[in-house]
Parts: sequence; C-alpha cells; structure tokens
Amino acid sequence: MRIILQKDVDELGLEGSIVEVKPGFARNYLIPGGLALEATPQNVKVFEQRKKKIAVRQLKAREEAERARESLSKVILSVRQKAGEEGKLYGSVTSMDIASELEKQGITVDRRKIILESPIKTLGEYNVGIKLYPGVVARIAVSVKEQES
Repeated sequence: MRIILQKDVDELGLEGSIVEVKPGFARNYLIPGGLALEATPQNVKVFEQRKKKIAVRQLKAREEAERARESLSKVILSVRQKAGEEGKLYGSVTSMDIASELEKQGITVDRRKIILESPIKTLGEYNVGIKLYPGVVARIAVSVKEQES
C-alpha cells in the first residue's frame, strides 16, 4: 500500500515522503495515528503544494539538531552505581538512567532516542549516542563510577 507520511517516522521516512508499506501496518497504525495518509491522486496533489514548506521545516530542524549535537558533544555524564568485585555493577545503567542524569543538567532528551547496544554493566568510560534527527547523532561521554557507601 502506498502512503504519504505526515510526520517523520523512524526507519520509514521523513514527512512528505511517499512510501510502500504493508496494508495492515498502514490501516492499523500509521493512518489512525495521524502519521500517514493513503497516497490517492488527490492527497498527492495536496502534498506537492506543501512540499516547499515541508522542505524549509526539515532544513530548520536539521540545523537545530546540528547545533544541539555541538553542545551535547561537550557533555560528560558521571553515573554512580553500586558495584561488586572486578567492577561489575549490581544493576545496570540504562537509557532511562542516562536521560535522568541529563535532566539533572538541564538537558531534556527522550530516553527512546538514546542509543545503547546493551545496558552498561561494568564500571568505566563509555561513548553513548543520542539520535537527534535522521542522520544526526550526538555522542556524549558517560563515566560509570562506583557509588560510595
């Protein structure tokens, strides 16, 4: 089924893109959620007229994400967790922990945008990515240290 995206959808495309998806995905998720419209000739004409406005909005969003990446790249987080012998953590540091530490520094980031291949389970220094916009990923330094008792 061909659809026109009304909003940016991760792993699918940007606003205004015409993409091919399975009918069930379109009917059950994208269209009811206001994320897409069916690509009828009439809807395609409407989006062709709005294409310039969409392109300008996407350019501004990308520039803003680039600026945010510059400021986030200077951020160094220090997370304290209880650890056992050999530097293994009793729990783990997850994207939720990183988001709350960023919040303490006055930076609001959606935890779903934080890229962790797996939860951090040992003490040390880590380089964590934050997806700001499609193709724009900020890298922050996360230092996991042992919590003093």
